[in-house]
Amino acid sequence: MAQIRNIREMSREGHSVAEISRNIEVDEKTVRKYLKQDDFSPRPPAKSRRESRLDPHKQLIDQWLKEDQTRWRKQRHTAKRIHDRLTRESPGYDCSYNIVQRYVKETRGMLRVQRASQELVWHAGEAQADFGEADFFEQGVLVRKKYLTLSFPQSNNSFTQVFGGETAECVCQGLQDICTYIGGVPWVIVFDNATGVGRRIGEVIHESKLFQRMRAHYRFSVRFCNPYSGHEKGNVENKIGYTRRNLFVPEPAFDDVETYNRELLERHAQKAEERHYKKLLPIKKLYHADEQALLPLPVKPFNVCRYEYLKTDGYGKIHLGGRHHYSTRPEYAGQEVLVAIRAHTIEILDENKQFVVQHPRQYGTKRSDTVDYRTSLAMLMKNAGAWQNSGIRELVSAELKEAMDNQPRDELKATLATMQQLATTYSFETALQALDAGIRVNRTRFCDTAVLAARIREYGLDTAAEQGPDLKIYDALLDDVAAGL
Repeated sequence: MAQIRNIREMSREGHSVAEISRNIEVDEKTVRKYLKQDDFSPRPPAKSRRESRLDPHKQLIDQWLKEDQTRWRKQRHTAKRIHDRLTRESPGYDCSYNIVQRYVKETRGMLRVQRASQELVWHAGEAQADFGEADFFEQGVLVRKKYLTLSFPQSNNSFTQVFGGETAECVCQGLQDICTYIGGVPWVIVFDNATGVGRRIGEVIHESKLFQRMRAHYRFSVRFCNPYSGHEKGNVENKIGYTRRNLFVPEPAFDDVETYNRELLERHAQKAEERHYKKLLPIKKLYHADEQALLPLPVKPFNVCRYEYLKTDGYGKIHLGGRHHYSTRPEYAGQEVLVAIRAHTIEILDENKQFVVQHPRQYGTKRSDTVDYRTSLAMLMKNAGAWQNSGIRELVSAELKEAMDNQPRDELKATLATMQQLATTYSFETALQALDAGIRVNRTRFCDTAVLAARIREYGLDTAAEQGPDLKIYDALLDDVAAGL
């Protein structure tokens, strides 16, 4: 450029082409070229490209990598796999693994650029929902559970509830609990590819009946992401990781998941004190706009429950999902019972749709067997000889167990009848407490234990007697009357 500048300056000063050529020692054609040039703007450089022994095979590699975009991310080609396939399937291939590795890395980078996401604008009251998973200590046992997160991209606020699975009951219960807590309903919720709320067949989403009913009840709209397009709801994806790192490390411990879920909502309220990563305002302040845009809660709460008639086996147990077994009553063996399936519990109802027993709902792929032996008390009364091997025997105290083990058959049947009557009138736990107290004073007749059971329920056995009114005034009155006589 310095030489070109000298040529043009000497020409402007009146020197001829020949003089400029001799002075600068360049060819006259070069002088004329730069004197005629009228545009010296910079131009993009042309990238030099060298031929590669891989060139004949690049088209096939590109085809494999593009096909991988529609496959599960854990089952795609690696550079090593591509190298092995070319060695076996492509005639004339004689390249090293390093050449293939560099080309695959470069091509995947270009594909990621092509697939880059457009930054979306989210409005107040719009929400995204998805499940994550984390480990928890439930009743002292380490278990892996799912958690539903509902996030509001406009403010970056979110709320989470923990469940055993990703069923429609879990989605509906989680949304209901969150909406009740925040006092309103998002007017639209973006879900993953129908996870937990329905099934995609081709391009059509078939929502579960329970979820359809809940949508009608709460009046919100839904949108579903395209397959393999989690970036369409990136806010909740990020919130799932944020929640795991900030609220679930170390592993939380709880005995009752529903109680823990209520505490978890309050912890999210504390996190809303933080600032928005981009808008640099407190999340709590931005969330006010979301609150204003929420739909009102319905007048009546939604009953998050799926009802099914299921046939029991020979032990009076129903099977749910093919692997989870729940007891009803032994006398229901081989009959159909009505089952109320909820997110956290399984309820058994009798022929009059009255409550029989409730079990905690089990999830996972392993077989489970949940039994409430209290429901077998009526059957045990008819067959007192089975006492020694009954499940109820395992529920009573050591003292009561020893006493009942030593009772003659008639007395044992009478004690079981007392237990049944008290359990029906009060509760099974109250019945055991009353019988325990009666054993200590050698009183197990129904009339004696019924008094104890009533006292346990109303006051407790260890509650001190009430003071009552002061009767001294009556004593003085009686003394006066006696003196007058």
